[in-house]
Amino acid sequence: MSSKVRIHQIQALRAIAATLVVLFHAKLAPGGFIGVDIFYVISGYLITGIIVKEITLSGAFNYRNFFLRRAKRLLPASITVLILTAIGAWLFLPPTIRSSLGQDILAASIYISNYLFAWWQNDYQNLNATPSPVIHYWSLAVEEQFYLLWPLIIFTLWKIGRQRLVFRGVLAITITSFIFSLYLTSVAPIWAFYSLPTRAWELGVGALLLFIPKNLLEKKSVSRTIIIWASVATLFYGVIRFSDNTPFPGTAALYPVIATALLIGLIRSWPPILNDFSRLRFVQWLGEISYPFYLWHWPLLVIPSTRFGRPLTLLERFLLIALTALAADLTHRFIERPFSRTKLTNRQTGRFAIAATLSGVLVASGILLTTKDNISLPNGRSVSLAAVMQKPKIYDDGCHANYGNKNSPECLYGDVNADRKVVLYGDSHAAQWFPALEKIANDEGYALISLTKSACPAVEVERINSGAFKNSDCNAWRENSIKRINDLNPDAVIMSGFQHFAYPQRFSSRDSWWFAGQRTLYSKVQNSAPKLIYISDTPKPKRDIPSCLATAKSNECDENEKSDPRVAGGFISVDPTSWLCSDTCPAIVDGIVAYRDASHISVEMSAALSDNLRDFLRSNGVI
Repeated sequence: MSSKVRIHQIQALRAIAATLVVLFHAKLAPGGFIGVDIFYVISGYLITGIIVKEITLSGAFNYRNFFLRRAKRLLPASITVLILTAIGAWLFLPPTIRSSLGQDILAASIYISNYLFAWWQNDYQNLNATPSPVIHYWSLAVEEQFYLLWPLIIFTLWKIGRQRLVFRGVLAITITSFIFSLYLTSVAPIWAFYSLPTRAWELGVGALLLFIPKNLLEKKSVSRTIIIWASVATLFYGVIRFSDNTPFPGTAALYPVIATALLIGLIRSWPPILNDFSRLRFVQWLGEISYPFYLWHWPLLVIPSTRFGRPLTLLERFLLIALTALAADLTHRFIERPFSRTKLTNRQTGRFAIAATLSGVLVASGILLTTKDNISLPNGRSVSLAAVMQKPKIYDDGCHANYGNKNSPECLYGDVNADRKVVLYGDSHAAQWFPALEKIANDEGYALISLTKSACPAVEVERINSGAFKNSDCNAWRENSIKRINDLNPDAVIMSGFQHFAYPQRFSSRDSWWFAGQRTLYSKVQNSAPKLIYISDTPKPKRDIPSCLATAKSNECDENEKSDPRVAGGFISVDPTSWLCSDTCPAIVDGIVAYRDASHISVEMSAALSDNLRDFLRSNGVI
């Protein structure tokens, strides 16, 4: 076994990996996120080689020295970028996000951000929130957790059974991790994406390359050349064909992982054109700065976009990529390189690691202490951010089903003893009407049953599977909910849904997709209640309203996309647009902040519209 490689090829792979991730986040390469997988295979190969070489030569392993070397290599750039990002975000992003920003900086400082972001993204309600400028630190957290455990595992295996058991142990861990990754990608895709146990197999594949006999890797042949070019084509395929909607890691991750492993394993057989490419000064430079290039790219893309309150233009994205390269080069020249050349004792390195970590913790604490919870409105009123962003009580009651749930619990509100019953049915855009309907139910003596689930509109449409959303869960929940509605025999069913989801390509338009789903819904509920009410979707703000109001003039937050009010099927329909809009759809309606995020009306707004909804229900004989 040997970990020696021709460094220019590895540098080229690093350059490609970092560039792909940057292009992905700049919305220029739909599958560029596979750059992270390329990094993982490289790391597994190089780090395992270092560990195995030390154990083989000395019969021991100095865990302290290994970890301090990793800290000296990684911490200077990561903590510099983290602190500068924190300061930039504190200066330019809304004060209203400082609570979450402080938590994110803290998690990134102690390398647990992968699990924080997995937990955060599993709540559908967070998907419209301001993106974290340090979310990309999740991949560093996975690697640090790997560095923490991997030497202990390798050395323990070597002490028990020498090289043969090390190989078997690495193989077993890799296979187990891959199987677990397949399982979790299916049942909990967000956790699969961010977790070490479901990513360890990618690092393990890189490690397994060290156990392949040299003579199998170093012979040049036509077949090896074909394999190399096929690996390059496979990476290109992943970049072009994969997207945010691709279940990942799962089987899709095999493409970049196996391709990268083959390119590393057959590195001595690379054809001249690839070797010439890898030796290009520009490519080598990108490989040298790949780590700070990765660290800088996301905050430099997301902070301006969030500050502007709009997507970046193509020119802006290219300019920010160039700025990222400049920042990465300066970080490499003046932080990474000088620090790597400085001779430090283990004690000095340890002190630096502690100081660097504590500095991140202190910056995070400082941000948390400056959290601002109030928004000043043009009429002089000051409102609490927590109150504006409050969700309907069915969320806290556990009555709003989230990802993975296939049944809604027994959720009864209003006059719970009343014979007259109304059912609220749909996704979070149905749930946003709960405060209005609860007020009406209490006033009019109705029982209100809530059947709502995140990202699962009442309209029977098939959505694109993405992240933690699965059509199968949604369909099962709908089937169970409609059965309950039929059993309840209510006086009315009130339905609604978010109309702005991405729709499958087989439909010619959003209208044809949505109207077909409404007709199917009507066919399934037409005999369930005397009154079937459908509330068209509310206007969709183009900015996160609380954040916008905290940083801009209120009229800059008024741009909305009106929803199509048309309803297919035999529903009694109501369009709430006129309740929220005149010539424009303002962020503040009658002195009330109309939206709690970039999608849902606020609880206060919903309650304020209860009279409008009551009049409609009364005029149609529901109450």
